[in-house]
Amino acid sequence: MASGTSYELFSDEYFMNEALKEAVKAFDRHEVPVGAVIVCGNEILARAHNLTETLNDVTAHAEMQAFTAAASGLGGKYLNECTLYVTLEPCVMCAGAAAWTQIGRIVYGAGDPKKGYSLVDHPLLHPKTEVTGGVLAGQCSTLMKMFFRGKR
Repeated sequence: MASGTSYELFSDEYFMNEALKEAVKAFDRHEVPVGAVIVCGNEILARAHNLTETLNDVTAHAEMQAFTAAASGLGGKYLNECTLYVTLEPCVMCAGAAAWTQIGRIVYGAGDPKKGYSLVDHPLLHPKTEVTGGVLAGQCSTLMKMFFRGKR
């Protein structure tokens, strides 16, 4: 999908491409293809993808898996110096968890017009969290469309 494309090292596109690699892993496991990485100081602390079917757990979204792994790796629950890269706009549950982690920044690929947190008319994220949407949105969206086309 995104392989073979050259991105500037440590750019938003570079890290979103890493999240896309996780989304492909989810796709290959017949999970909704959402991938996430958490980065701190240009180092990937956590890689994750959806595991809701595998774990039979509706809360096993890519972001939730990544938050747990990053906090464990850092030895603390606050991720205010970190950036979450995720291929799909977080849902309300994941946005709430992001607020509790005090994540410094969220970068997402494709918007989610059905279940994305931005549909809610009041702030869900920590007030200091910066958000950038639409990074590699076309690639992220294409993977989702391929997945759901295969389900029909």
